[in-house]
Amino acid sequence: MKRAVIIGGGLGGLTTSIYLAHAGWNVTILEKNKTLGGKLQQVNKDGFHFDLGPSTITLKHIFEQVFRDAGRDSRDYLTFYPISPIGKNFFPDGHIVELIADIEQMQAQLAAYSKADAKAYPAFLAESRRLFQISEKAFLHKALFLWLEKLQPGLVRDFAKIRPMQSFQTLLKRYFKHPNTLRLFGRYATYVGSSPFQAPSIFAMLAFLEAGKGVYGIKGGTYKLVEAFEKLAVELGVAIETETDVTSIKTSRGAVTGVTTTKGDYACDTLIGNGDALSLYSGLLDDSDRPHFSDRKIKKVEPSLSGFTMLLGVKKHYAQLAHHNVFFPSDYKAEFSSIFKERQYIKEPTLYICFSGASEPDLAPAGMSNLFVLANAPYLTGINQLEDKEQYKEMLIRQLEDKGLTALSEHIICDELQTPADLAVRTRAYRGAIYGMSSNSFQQAFFRIPNKDTHIKGLWFAGGSTHPGGGTPMVTLSGKLTAQAILQG
Repeated sequence: MKRAVIIGGGLGGLTTSIYLAHAGWNVTILEKNKTLGGKLQQVNKDGFHFDLGPSTITLKHIFEQVFRDAGRDSRDYLTFYPISPIGKNFFPDGHIVELIADIEQMQAQLAAYSKADAKAYPAFLAESRRLFQISEKAFLHKALFLWLEKLQPGLVRDFAKIRPMQSFQTLLKRYFKHPNTLRLFGRYATYVGSSPFQAPSIFAMLAFLEAGKGVYGIKGGTYKLVEAFEKLAVELGVAIETETDVTSIKTSRGAVTGVTTTKGDYACDTLIGNGDALSLYSGLLDDSDRPHFSDRKIKKVEPSLSGFTMLLGVKKHYAQLAHHNVFFPSDYKAEFSSIFKERQYIKEPTLYICFSGASEPDLAPAGMSNLFVLANAPYLTGINQLEDKEQYKEMLIRQLEDKGLTALSEHIICDELQTPADLAVRTRAYRGAIYGMSSNSFQQAFFRIPNKDTHIKGLWFAGGSTHPGGGTPMVTLSGKLTAQAILQG
C-alpha cells in the first residue's frame, strides 16, 4: 500500500488526505495543534461562539464535490445556508450599501450617491464574470508545476485576456468614479491579502464570485466544515496525529524519506506540506536541499497582510449589523501605504465584523452579540510594530462606537485578542501573514509556489500559499489538485 504523510491538518491537507485515502493509500496527518483546521478554528467562550479565520464561504459546490468524489453526500455531514445581504458596507459619508445579488437593487443603492456608478455596475459585473470564467477554465482547476506548462499556447491566450499587467484600481476606475464604490469593490484584493492599489485586475472576478455565485453560512459555525472533512477523512482510514510537531524533513539523494517529529520519526516517500510553504522551506529543510528556495530568496518575497482580531462577547444586540459588515475609513489608500510601505499599524483601519448570530441566534446568548472584529495589519518585521494591544483594542472599539455601535465598551463581557505574532505561533504562518505571499506584483500573483517541488522528489504542497491561492474554496481546490497529480504519478 502506498503511503503519504501530510504536515498540517488544514482544509488543504484534509482534502488531499480524503482523495488519497479514497484511492487506497495509507495516509497520516501530523498536526502540531490540538485541533485540525489550520487558520480556521473556533472559540467557544461564556456561551459565545466565534470562528477564527475564514468566515465567508463561497463556491460551495467545491466542498460538496469533495464528498461526492468520495461517494458521500455533503448533506449528511454539514448544512449550508445562503446569506443575504452578502455584506453590509458602511462608508464615512454615512451611506450604506448592502451587497446583494439583485442587479437593479444594487444600482438603486449606488445611485443614492452616484448615478454614473449605478449605470456602470452591470458592465462591471459582466467583466467580473468574464474574468472568473477565464480563470476557472484556464487556471483554477489545473495544477501548473512547470514554466513549460504555464506557457502552453492556449494558456498564454487566456492569460492575455485577463490583462495581467493591469492593476485592480485601474480596472475599477474604468467603471467607477465615486470613492465609496472604489472602496466597496477594491476590498476584494484583501481577500488574497493584498492592496487594491497594487494587485492585478484579475481579482475583480471576486465580485461575480460573491454576487453571482452567492455567499453561504454553515449551520453551527464555519468550523463545522473542518469537522465534516475530518469525519470523512477518518471514515476513509486516514490516521490523524494531533499535538505532533514536525521538526525536520528527511531526504536522501534528492528524495523525501520521511519526517522527524516531537513524537518520533515517520517514514514516507510522498510528503505533502499543508501550511505556509515559505515556513516549511525555511524551517524544516536543510539548506542543501533547497537551493531554489534559499533564505536569501525567501527574504525577497513580500508577505501578505496580516490581521488584528478581537473576539467580543457583547451584552447587547445591534440591529444595524448583518452577518458580514465592513466599516470603511476616511482614507482607504493610507491604510495600504501604512501596511505595505511603512509596515505599521494604521490608526483608522477598515473594520470587518462577522456577526454570525445575525443568521444563527443560538451562537450567542439571547439578546447578545458574538462579534468577530478584524482589522488589517502588517506582517511581522522583527521590530515591535504594536506597542500595546490592549490600547489598540480600545482605540478600535472607540471607532466602532463612533460608527454607530453605541456603548460597545460598556457591554463587552468577554473578549480575546489575536495578533499577527499569535497567528505565526499557532499556524507557522510566514511572518504572521495570512495568505503567504502577497499578490501585489505580477510575479507573486500569477507564479505562486507550485504544488509540486521540482527539485525534491516526493515533496508536494497544498494550501493557501501555493496554487491556486488563498480562501477556503481555493485551498480546497489546492488539496484536490495535489492529490490528483500524486495519483496520476
